[in-house]
Amino acid sequence: MIAERLALQTRLDRATATLETPLAAVDLAAFDANAAALALRSAGKPIRVASKSVRVRALLERVLQRPEWAGVMAYTLKEAIWLVRTGVSDDVLVGYPTVDRTAIAELTGDPQLAAAITLMVDSTAHLDVVDAVTHPRRRPDVRICLELDASWRPSGPMHIGVRRSPVHSAAQAGELARRLVARPGFRLVGMMAYEAHIAGVGDKPPGQALRARAIRVMQRRALPELLRRRMAAVRAVRQHADLEFVNGGGTGSLALTAADPSVTELTAGSGLMGPTLFDAYRAWQPTPATFFGLSVVRRPAPRIATVLGGGWIASGPTGPSRQPTPWLPAGLRFRADEGAGEVQTPLVGPAADELRPGDRVWFRHAKAGEPCEHVNEVHLIDGDTAAPAPTYRGEGYAFLG
Repeated sequence: MIAERLALQTRLDRATATLETPLAAVDLAAFDANAAALALRSAGKPIRVASKSVRVRALLERVLQRPEWAGVMAYTLKEAIWLVRTGVSDDVLVGYPTVDRTAIAELTGDPQLAAAITLMVDSTAHLDVVDAVTHPRRRPDVRICLELDASWRPSGPMHIGVRRSPVHSAAQAGELARRLVARPGFRLVGMMAYEAHIAGVGDKPPGQALRARAIRVMQRRALPELLRRRMAAVRAVRQHADLEFVNGGGTGSLALTAADPSVTELTAGSGLMGPTLFDAYRAWQPTPATFFGLSVVRRPAPRIATVLGGGWIASGPTGPSRQPTPWLPAGLRFRADEGAGEVQTPLVGPAADELRPGDRVWFRHAKAGEPCEHVNEVHLIDGDTAAPAPTYRGEGYAFLG
């Protein structure tokens, strides 16, 4: 492991030697290896790439060249329209409901977009927004996907998982499907249930043995309930619509979700990039593929090296797990009283004494796509060479900004 880390550091440093920091890099060998490993875990079911975890068109196009990967799960309608218009994909599922009236008007005014993009809904209120923009008689049918809440509710008001759709039971899914297909101007083509409490929660958080056991118990009990409920909900919805797809899963649950016969396609994205949050999974860990480099600018005291920048904090519950991780050279850590700072970040540890102004430190981010909101381009590392590729931000798009 130490030798591999040293070899990686040498490669990253050599490939980016003429570039200034801050900079982001993606190791294409690791990216491709992760794409292949995820395909093996999908058991032959197609994988839809989650664009939120990538945010670089060149990388989306790269993974979609693989036969096991098909279609995109976008996170906003504006992004979905852009991906279709730029030729990234002609099959884009918007993973979250939209009330963006400007984007809806563009979608409903273009038959090509309407045929390529599917909107997520969990209420007829989402249809009302579309109808208020463009009357059903003045547009092509809008493709929609019904989202089933995959969270676990073991008893009473207890809710384990993220708060997504209000549609939890098979009966609720069937009733909503009945109401959706009765609305003119819409076509119910898909269903999704994302098991965030399984796919997005690592079962071996470092240094938290009791929490790890609790997570494993929860996931063992939650999964069979979800499998039964999702299968029943799919049957209920199929009584009203001939579904083209049933989507489920994420990087952390890919193999488990692939084994569910009611699911026809999977979604993954973070596993391509290998962020630190996925170090906390027992079943499979992606190879780290994404890094950002910062320069040492001062030595304020012995055994302390300070880099410029560093506060690339991930979304989610605030805590140490959302901070970036100093990765190369090995043996660096944050000072507890400062952490990762927006403008400067002091680092301590055995390796700090060896660093001098101008040296480079490589970090890993806690999440996959979010580093792209800090840079205009990522450098795609192929062997000892680097080629720039613009991020969404670098192309002028901040879809949630």
